[in-house]
Amino acid sequence: MGTKWRHRALPAAPLVLALLAAAGCTGTPDAKPGPTASPSASGARSVAQVCAKPEAGPAKAPAGAVTVDPGVVGDLAAKTRSNPPNTTFWLRPGKHRLEPDRYAQVMPKEGNRYLGAPGAVLDGRETNQYAFSGTARNVTIRHLTVQRFVAPHDEGVVNHDMADGWVIEHTKIQYNSGAGLMAGARQQVRASCLRGNGQYGMNAYKTGNSIRDLVVEGNEIVGNNTGDWERRRPGCGCTGGIKFWAVDGADIRGNWVHDNRGTGLWADTNNNDFRIEDNLIEANDGAALIYEISYNAVIRNNTIRRNNWVEGRRSAERGDDFPFATVYLSEAGGEPRVRARTDKIEVYRNVLENNWNGITLWENADRFCNSPANTSSGDCTLLVKDKDRCARPGIATAPLYADCRWKTQRVDIHDNRFVLDKSVVTCTVRCDRMAVLANYGTYPDWSPYKGERVAEAITLEQHNRWHDNVYRGPWKFVVRDPSRVLEPGQWQGTPYRQDAGSTFQARDGG
Repeated sequence: MGTKWRHRALPAAPLVLALLAAAGCTGTPDAKPGPTASPSASGARSVAQVCAKPEAGPAKAPAGAVTVDPGVVGDLAAKTRSNPPNTTFWLRPGKHRLEPDRYAQVMPKEGNRYLGAPGAVLDGRETNQYAFSGTARNVTIRHLTVQRFVAPHDEGVVNHDMADGWVIEHTKIQYNSGAGLMAGARQQVRASCLRGNGQYGMNAYKTGNSIRDLVVEGNEIVGNNTGDWERRRPGCGCTGGIKFWAVDGADIRGNWVHDNRGTGLWADTNNNDFRIEDNLIEANDGAALIYEISYNAVIRNNTIRRNNWVEGRRSAERGDDFPFATVYLSEAGGEPRVRARTDKIEVYRNVLENNWNGITLWENADRFCNSPANTSSGDCTLLVKDKDRCARPGIATAPLYADCRWKTQRVDIHDNRFVLDKSVVTCTVRCDRMAVLANYGTYPDWSPYKGERVAEAITLEQHNRWHDNVYRGPWKFVVRDPSRVLEPGQWQGTPYRQDAGSTFQARDGG
């Protein structure tokens, strides 16, 4: 998860064709053990095991389709160039290759459809940077394996140029450098395997922040960030099974997100209107889910277990008392003035079992629009279009005092089951916490948020509420700052009055 003072580089312009500094997609020598072979049984929902059991494509060319020959190098790109828009291409069984040039790639035309026969593979041979590029809309890719491409850092192999309306179904995108795929507006990624990519399974970023109505459904997202980028660029915030940037409207449902190095799902910077539901998120090195400087989300009916063991244990061993969480809501909250299907962040009917820590609600008092401490330095909140307005004297009074901050507010956490058995997690301290807190504001010198103002607000004034949950195990609760650790009775008592209607069973497990 990085540190609470996370420094992050926003994605470089994906159209820049930079040389790849380090080719290949294999793990580092200290790589984690291999991914979970199948979902663990206890309480698991039916999940997408699509990497091991992909749906087969058509064994014969559909009527009217152009047949692509794996024996002819560059046949796919050449036939795409010579045929009109809305053409269907059927890739015969075998390993398809592009010309041996790093910029050789397929440039679809609008409405093209690419269908793979059983055993059809498009292989970049660790030579080609991109598989499918260009700005054509409404392209479909089905039943195809795309592997061993070497996209540069922050760039993607499939839909490299973030075109709109693409549909990727029953497709394996695996063992590539960079991101397996990028995203455009109205993109649908369904029943696909995003496996073992060097940085992200998918980098849902689009130049101009214009991704709308993204669907990610029924996929297996496993073993990504083989390049271990958070260690190579400490605190970069540039990894995840999937990373979302400024996406307005997303349905993330029915996915199996597991064994990624770092965070499973990470929404960062002015995302809005997410529904994250019916997923199994397990055994990721870092947080299962981060929702950061973003707005309005429903997180429900997910099974979340055995996450954050690597990064949580690492932070505890170095003596860091910050409650690094499995579900981390960082300067993210509900905002009725931003149009969405909800006006809060609602977290309910989830099962969190044997993770390193639970849910943390956090605000960095020094991170706000136009602050030099804002790691998303070019961005302002969705309530203020001109970041230069967030300055003295206006920022010290309404409405800018409130609107220049990304606030963790209107978070409703209810009807969840939190289970912790320390003997399973193999921990003794700092793995058993829920938290709502902020730092002491100090910077910059013109900040109106100095001192404990933000800590007081997130804890007592911003309508953040736990209630009607079930706790099994020795849970503790952190409020205001990491030094204030409460037992359940103190958490439920004045002045916090949290977890009304909840039940607690203190012994491990349950």
